[in-house]
This record gives sequence, C-alpha cells and structure tokens, in this order.
Amino acid sequence: MKAITYSQPGDSSVLSLADKPLPEPGPGEVRVRVVVSGVNPTDWKARATTGRPLPFDEVTPNQDGSGVVDAVGDGVTDLTVGQRVWIYLAAHQRPFGTAAEYTILPAARAVPLADDASFELGASLGVPAMTAHRALTVHEDGPSRLAPGALTGRTVLVQGGAGAVGHAAIQLAVWAGATVIATVSSEEKKALARSAGAHHVLQYPSDSLAAGIRELAPNGVEHIVEVAIADNAALDVEVIANHGTVGYYADNGGDDFTAPVRVSFAKNVRWQGLLLYTVGERALLAAAEDVAAAVADGALPVGEGAGLPLSFFDLGDTAAAHDAVEQGATGKVLIRVSE
Repeated sequence: MKAITYSQPGDSSVLSLADKPLPEPGPGEVRVRVVVSGVNPTDWKARATTGRPLPFDEVTPNQDGSGVVDAVGDGVTDLTVGQRVWIYLAAHQRPFGTAAEYTILPAARAVPLADDASFELGASLGVPAMTAHRALTVHEDGPSRLAPGALTGRTVLVQGGAGAVGHAAIQLAVWAGATVIATVSSEEKKALARSAGAHHVLQYPSDSLAAGIRELAPNGVEHIVEVAIADNAALDVEVIANHGTVGYYADNGGDDFTAPVRVSFAKNVRWQGLLLYTVGERALLAAAEDVAAAVADGALPVGEGAGLPLSFFDLGDTAAAHDAVEQGATGKVLIRVSE
C-alpha cells in the first residue's frame, strides 16, 4: 500500500511517499481503507516538534479521516467489513495515521458514517467537531451531552467562527437549540460564519465588540468557545453570564493569559482547557456518539456553502497539505487517498 511516513521530526520535507506492507488488525482493532484524510494543526505540529525523539521509529501522520472497514480483528462486533466510517485520533499514541491507503486503529475510533454523508464530511469531523462538542458540554449546569433542545435558552459565543472548530461549534450549538454569536476577522469570514448558521456575526478587532455582544445578550453568554484566550480573556469575562464557562482549545495570540480577578470570581467563571488527546475515553465516546447523531440529522454539512471551504490535495502532496494548514488556510484541508 501507499503511505506517507516520516522517521525524524522537522518541516514538511521529512514526509515521503513509500510502499508499505498491508497491516493486519489485532484484537479490538479494525483496518480501514482510507478514502479521505483530514489535516489538523496538531498533525503538522506533532511532525515539526524537535528536541525529543519520535514515539515510533516511523510515523504515518494525520488523526482524522474517513473510509470503509476492510478487515476486523478478534473481538470486534460493532463494525463489519464494508461499513462506511469516520475516524478520529488514528495516530494518537500509535504509528498509523490516515495519510495512507489503509490504516489500523482501535474499533472505538472508527464511527459509522451516515449513508447520505460524504467521505469529505466524515474526514472533516474528528478533532474539530469533537473539540467543539467538549467546549459546549463543560458548563457546571450541563448539558453533558448534545442533542436537539439540549442548549435551548442558552447563548453561545464562538470566538473565531470561521475556523474548523468554530464552524463545528456553531453548527452543533444551533443543532442543540442555542442562540449563537460568532466573531470573525473579515467580511469574507462573516459570510462563512453566517453560512454555518450563526444567528449574529461580529467582526474584530473593534472597540465596540464587547458592547455589541452585550447588546445581543444582555444577561451574558453562558458558553464561550475560545480560540485565542490570550487576546480575549478580558472581553470574555466582560460578556459572560454568571456561572458561564470559557472553553479554550488553542493558544492563538500567545502562551499566557491574564483575566480580571474580581469580576471572574464574582461571576463564578469556569476556565476550562480542552485537549482531546488527554480528555479521556468517556468524553471521547460521548462526543463521537453525539457528533454522529448530528451528522445523521444533517446538522454538520461542509463546503463553502455551509461555511467551511474545502481544499483538496493528493496523497503524494501531503507535505503541501500540511504547509497549507500551517500557513492558516481558511476552511478544511483534505487529502484524497482513494476512490
């Protein structure tokens, strides 16, 4: 089979296309014929991190993807050969990512893909959608799961609504019944956030941003999905409701943040960090189930008309795909692996 591999960290030039033996699934594992591989920021960052040895002699990158179950290992009863699936965290603590014609992974990380959902959609889920799910389910008063009506009466602020996580957060929050306010950095991204379903879209930087949010949500926003907490912490505290939660998942804007202390504790603000790789199996399985339900309901479409432009690369051009994500490509970067 064809696979992208690297055996030392570095820039995208360390990636190479190679012929590899077809792997066999072990107990509790499945082999998936990959149709589309999705690229996330953590994929290039894991590859580029120097100063520490790789966890394996050779790594195939990319956590997310979609395809068809090709073989099942002993003990696998929930998936069958020929079943369409979307994949998450394929390369987490494992050498086999989705930038290959076939990948091996635990059966729990291959989720049935609704019959009317495209492989492009399936490969766009994983890290972005599951991170968004986590950000929306850590409020002290719940909900811990998402479904239609779960966020009825709540207001959600999505900071950076045109990114992959922000896009999924808008869609999931709308599906769950919330009123959604999104912030973006340009007129072009305003159109994307509106296409994703945001009820209100505001542009930054703006001296009137906090006032605009408070006008839309006089009692504050209950949930904030935050991509740049170093830049936005003070604003978040200003507009958040009592007992509100700030779910932050990235370090855009800096490695450290400060927030007004008195107003934070006066409002009982919860600062909730989010990282799928360490969040634990219970949260992962809950997110996978709820995201799959949203897909089945048609609530997570992708493409420019749905607010998430798609960029495609061939498997042999995986290095260029990684570079596109590193350079901040708008939307989702995907790799066509097979038909």
